[in-house]
Amino acid sequence: MNLKGKTAIVTGGGQGIGRAIARRFLEEGMRVILAEIDIEAGGEAQNELSALGEVLFIPTDVAREEDVVRLADRARKILGHLDALINNAAISDNKPMEELRMEEWDRVISVNLTGPFLCAKYCAPLLRHSRGSIVNIASTRALQSERNTEAYSSAKGGLVALTHALAVSLGPEVRVNCVSPGWIETGDWRKRAKKRPVQHTVQDRLQHPAGRVGIPADVASLVAWLIGSESGFVTGANIVIDGGMTRKMIYVE
Repeated sequence: MNLKGKTAIVTGGGQGIGRAIARRFLEEGMRVILAEIDIEAGGEAQNELSALGEVLFIPTDVAREEDVVRLADRARKILGHLDALINNAAISDNKPMEELRMEEWDRVISVNLTGPFLCAKYCAPLLRHSRGSIVNIASTRALQSERNTEAYSSAKGGLVALTHALAVSLGPEVRVNCVSPGWIETGDWRKRAKKRPVQHTVQDRLQHPAGRVGIPADVASLVAWLIGSESGFVTGANIVIDGGMTRKMIYVE
């Protein structure tokens, strides 16, 4: 996998999985733009990751079309070309359906589903020119649910469908794939004000057939492969990375 010299936008790159993806890209010799709405997290990530390579934080609300237009324009001017777009930015607002206000529903859908569409729309010319890739970060919530996750699950399910629609529309110049993580522990990948110690019980680990809870680097490794030449025949796919949890049948005895 040779990613040296390639360029990427990572939305939600200031914390969690997005920050880990940005780190992996920089370690591979890529240049990275962090598109992040949280000013504190974006600044911290840029300061930390700059030791690894060229990284720039651009404050961005992916649900605002004008922000995304500006992001794509700055990427063109700063990077010169764009090889990968990672649509990772996401929020949740999990509460009983009867208590969920329409503005809360709309905000989750706007960030988690409309945002990736807007980023794909305005980055498409750059990605076509470079024959690049889009990777959308969905969730196993697109396939199974916990209580009170209607907005989040709907948005992530829509993102899986958006992935194969974009793959058909943008191919063959641009490959588009989706990663659906399960339980990924991000506690130590948050901004300093939100970091917390990570503790997992034996039960937490053993409910995964893989024997452990996932870490952001697991997702970052898969995303790096998906934007590289070795995955050149993979497009329109949704790859689940959950330690086997969605394959495990659970019965109450």
